[in-house]
Amino acid sequence: MMKSLKVELHHLNDVRKIIAEKQLMDMDYKIKTEKDYGYIPIKETTNETLIQEIKDTLQMPELEIKNTDTELTPTKHYPKSITEALKGKLNNTEIENLKKSFDTIGDIVILEIPEELEPEKEIIGESTLNFTKRKSIYMKKSPIEGVTRTRQLELIAGQDNPITIHKEHGTRLKLDVTEVYFSPRLATERKRVSDSVKPGEKILDMFCGIGPFPIVIAHNKPCEITSVDINEYAIKYLKENIELNKLKGTIHPICGDINQVAKEQLLDKKFDRIIMNLPGTAYQFLDLTIKHTKNNGIINYYEFSDSFGQGIERLQEAAHKQNKNVEILTNRKVKSSSPGKWHVGIDAKITEK
Repeated sequence: MMKSLKVELHHLNDVRKIIAEKQLMDMDYKIKTEKDYGYIPIKETTNETLIQEIKDTLQMPELEIKNTDTELTPTKHYPKSITEALKGKLNNTEIENLKKSFDTIGDIVILEIPEELEPEKEIIGESTLNFTKRKSIYMKKSPIEGVTRTRQLELIAGQDNPITIHKEHGTRLKLDVTEVYFSPRLATERKRVSDSVKPGEKILDMFCGIGPFPIVIAHNKPCEITSVDINEYAIKYLKENIELNKLKGTIHPICGDINQVAKEQLLDKKFDRIIMNLPGTAYQFLDLTIKHTKNNGIINYYEFSDSFGQGIERLQEAAHKQNKNVEILTNRKVKSSSPGKWHVGIDAKITEK
């Protein structure tokens, strides 16, 4: 039989607060109200001495412990972490490995599950769904591939709906996780770059994807951003994201290869800032970038590396070929990309010699 306190409704909230403060409430059950009374579930260890203290505090001489046959509803307990969600299902090392490859994009979670754990993918998926309360759990089936930067995904729990809206720094970013590349782990970097932009800048984002850099920047600063990507789905969602957000700046989406776009549309146009977030191959476009950077213009350059030296050297070589100087403003490790390697960022100012 459940132990509870039977309390008149007009005293219920006051008694509940004190019971909670003294940690006497049985949190496995919900408080129930019935006609003129409420029933507060209390721990079996609660004794008359403790109840007397409450009586004295609230001046309620009629308050007493009841062993009631009133049925109380059990409280639903949800795991507070992925570790708790998978406790007893995977060992600690396996759980830690999963936590490192856990990305939440809007109401979708994407996991990287090691091959040896794939037989447990449904358990992992359902546990993750229960913990995160998101609509869909996908697992990675391939690395990022091709010029469109997409990967194969497999649904392991929830709804098979890869379209979502991700919220970041006051903006909304709509995307299909199966058709475009997006990393929520770059949110801090996007905010950092946005904060460094001066009002009125003319910016080129050479590999814009669905537009997280342009949208975050234009949301905060009055500027003009030319945004290019070869993935037609990315540009489709960029256009939708422009409509979804209240922007102080202007964004011009262009679908195409940046080399061709530069030749046919950019021509001799120069920019105050060029963003090069294509860390695998951005170095191949440095000559083009230097050409289109204004005197005293900024390049936000990214690459995968184990140090900053390689990227700095590449920037210096590209600038030297066009008789320009490079001043390195900042460099930082943005996020880990693989053991021993980082997604590094280098901010450089380009000036005439």
